[in-house]
Amino acid sequence: MPVLAAAFALTALLYASVGFGGGSTYSALLALSGVDYRLLPIVSLLCNLVVVTGSTMRFARAGITPWRGAVLLTAIAAPAAFLGGLTPIREAVFLTLLGASLVLTGLTLLVPRTSVQDGEPSPLARWIPLAAAPIGYLAGLVGIGGGIFLAPLLHIVRWDSARAVAATAALFILVNSAFGIAGQLIKSGPDMVGAALAFGLPLLVAVAVGGQAGSLLALKFLPQKAIRWLTAALTIWVGARLLLAN
Repeated sequence: MPVLAAAFALTALLYASVGFGGGSTYSALLALSGVDYRLLPIVSLLCNLVVVTGSTMRFARAGITPWRGAVLLTAIAAPAAFLGGLTPIREAVFLTLLGASLVLTGLTLLVPRTSVQDGEPSPLARWIPLAAAPIGYLAGLVGIGGGIFLAPLLHIVRWDSARAVAATAALFILVNSAFGIAGQLIKSGPDMVGAALAFGLPLLVAVAVGGQAGSLLALKFLPQKAIRWLTAALTIWVGARLLLAN
């Protein structure tokens, strides 16, 4: 457990520094450690909640969150995240989807970031809500928040400023994680959620510490580009290991 907790803290540090929760990597680390796959999405979504709650509150207090657009995307995605959490899935399918999601996650971190500050919004920006439901469903199914997929799309179409995109992603992850847990609770029952909490309590503490450190790191030390590359490398490596082991 100490090694796993340290890995969770490092993951939270890296992901929080680029505005995400890290749910997919938490699940992969648990899978590679041999933890019951039914616990994976619950523990990961709980960790997401711990990491992004503070970010969401800070963005809201600073007046950065574009509430109209952020709430629209989140409202579309949240019911789909709930359905994803409800969906029964075999272990082999779950691990394959998780590994593929991780590799894709790592690649999305390498997408150049643009915003309305770099030009007018793309005409494609109006179609972004169509992507919210599929992202939400995948989020609930494999135990991620989905912001890691949403944010690159928002940057590509210059949906809003970079800070507004980060704020939107944080809210998106927070709400989807909560709805995903609700679906997992109905599917697996309170005993499974209780087992996930009992097992994952040290990991929740670890990501709380790592998440705070990540916010500080992003603000005062490493540049965002360097952090994104480190996070992408970690994510792709873990995802590839999971695919090869499955």
